[in-house]
Amino acid sequence: MLSVPARLCVRDARGFALSAPRPASGDLGKRRAERPRSFEEIPHTGSSGWVNLLRFWKEDRFRSLHNHMEQTFNALGPIYRERLGSQESVNIMLPADIGEMFRSEGLHPRRMTLQPWATHRETRKHSKGIFLKNGAEWRADRLLLNREVMMSSSVRRFLPLLDQVAQDFCALLRRRVGSSGHSLTLDPSPDLFRFALEASCHVLYGERIGLFSSSPSLESQRFIWAVERMLATTQPLLYLPSGLLLRLHAPLWTKHATAWDHIFSHAEARIQKGYQRLQSRKSSGESGQLPGNHGHSGGVLGQLMARGQLSLELIKANITELMAGGVDTTAVPLQFALYELARNPAVQETVRRQVRESWAQAGGDPLKALQGAPLLKGTVKETLRLYPVGITVQRYPVKDIVLQNYHIPAGTLVQACLYPLGRSREVFQDPHLFEPARWLKPASRDTGGAREGDVGVGVGFRSLAFGFGARQCVGRRIAENEMQLLLLHILLNFQLTVPSSADISTKYTLILQPETPPSITFTLL
Repeated sequence: MLSVPARLCVRDARGFALSAPRPASGDLGKRRAERPRSFEEIPHTGSSGWVNLLRFWKEDRFRSLHNHMEQTFNALGPIYRERLGSQESVNIMLPADIGEMFRSEGLHPRRMTLQPWATHRETRKHSKGIFLKNGAEWRADRLLLNREVMMSSSVRRFLPLLDQVAQDFCALLRRRVGSSGHSLTLDPSPDLFRFALEASCHVLYGERIGLFSSSPSLESQRFIWAVERMLATTQPLLYLPSGLLLRLHAPLWTKHATAWDHIFSHAEARIQKGYQRLQSRKSSGESGQLPGNHGHSGGVLGQLMARGQLSLELIKANITELMAGGVDTTAVPLQFALYELARNPAVQETVRRQVRESWAQAGGDPLKALQGAPLLKGTVKETLRLYPVGITVQRYPVKDIVLQNYHIPAGTLVQACLYPLGRSREVFQDPHLFEPARWLKPASRDTGGAREGDVGVGVGFRSLAFGFGARQCVGRRIAENEMQLLLLHILLNFQLTVPSSADISTKYTLILQPETPPSITFTLL
């Protein structure tokens, strides 16, 4: 039996006090054979949540929360407690512990409620979508939505729509590059945001909104701005009482609520158009639900309305959440993916070679093209390993569990921290290298780059950017395919290079994004 180690206090790179038991010898990632220790003995970053919160605000730590987590794991080991304001969480980063967390999530998995979002819905008398629901009500709505956005039959319907937008994007970019000679260096982030919004509207509403025209609508630009402001104001509001801020008319709350109002207004206009189209078809004797792809049936919106299993208010709530969550969370990873491909020319050429072969054999079928180019999916997974959009996945276990030989009571907020996970040498071989091939099945690793020790078949809980299980991201299939198809067409059309291959500085504003968007040179092939 190991003796209980003495306490010590260490400080992270910014001088933040970290209280911890002195680590025992041996691999910190392995569970000790002794009897589980108490919850209170878990290493922690300070006992006062309000003092911690004040320090976070004073040092602008929310902006670098991902770095703070990585530094804290390095100091305290693979598990620690953290109190911020009135909230307390247990943070973990190793796959074995993450698997235990998911196994205890129950029939109705719960994650941390984004209270500022919930308060907005309540004060504006809007229905809540599945992102803000829990329990049996959540499950019933989620199963209906899965049918339209997660099942393979729905993917086959919306893939041609995403492919059309991706091809139009690249055609426009080719014209811009061609007008500049043979190559063009630019910050692609504004164009990627427009691409993500155009693609989302095409799939969800079944309509194009013209963002690739020479003068895109001001309304759409305002929507992108509103989503960015909503995300930026969510994080600082999470640990403050939203009700009090509302009564005080606090500027931060007003900015947040106004951004959501604009998001709902944008969605409302398109939902009303969809409803009118459906009613028009019904009055003319047509079936509301048409065969074929989503574009011919009013998108996901049209399918949900035609089925009639969700009320119009619930459809509006869920479509609005999908729209709000489908722009930045796709556009930003694409920035990182293009940069990594550009600064890793050998990887870029390997992926391009596979893409060319697959596209030539697919006969214009986007599904076949993606199936024949698994390195595209590997590129997306590798990008999200290094730059996870959301840096945590949370659950509240429905039963007591043991993590790292510490007792975790049921109902405790447990967070899997994805940024430290993706960069851990205990989990990935050479984690600093960008290697899409590490995600391929062993039989598919004939393209080079994979080595012993990398992730293979049957090794789970390492790629969690979209969550896991019944409560994984409901827009996952749209986002994955949207990113893969755009990368496919960009690699077919352009050579990517960067003026500097330095690591990108990142910031956290509810999603992880570049501190400054990188410039990339697109050269015509």
